[in-house]
Amino acid sequence: MSTYVRRATVADALALAEFAARIFRDTFAADNRPEELAIHIAQAFGSAQQTAELIDPHVATLLAEGEGALVGYAQLRAGSPPACVTTSDPLELWRFYVDRPWHGRGVAQTLMGHVLTEAARRGGASVWLGVWEHNPRAIAFYRKLGFRDVGSHVFMVGADAQTDRIMVRSVGAGFAVGAS
Repeated sequence: MSTYVRRATVADALALAEFAARIFRDTFAADNRPEELAIHIAQAFGSAQQTAELIDPHVATLLAEGEGALVGYAQLRAGSPPACVTTSDPLELWRFYVDRPWHGRGVAQTLMGHVLTEAARRGGASVWLGVWEHNPRAIAFYRKLGFRDVGSHVFMVGADAQTDRIMVRSVGAGFAVGAS
């Protein structure tokens, strides 16, 4: 089944907000207190928040669609990286999610290819991301694609301070992925 990746527009704000909130909840609900998760989702994934991100020239949002539905998304943004990111011209892979039924079907690899192309188009020489230290599947995926662990930072879910591993890779380096 093929996946199509496109740049999001403001018209996608509501669908993206609903999708992003659901994916975040599906991914992290089992390991977080419901009240903290609700606070984070309300702050990060509302329609107004998504609209603001979609019109922000420092944020690129890519949508992966399959079978006529949204199946994944990624957001790349410019900004100041944590001190442990010492590579040149870094851009942050701020959000990267694929709906669980689409895991193992090549969507994430396709989406990452588009992320790296977009990063290069924006003048980035490297991409960094934060991934929850208790998400071994995601950490293994990023390692498989050439990201290396360079440190950590705090990520807040509501009032709960959690540790994200900071991973970085060169934009220009290709990657080869086997079936997952």
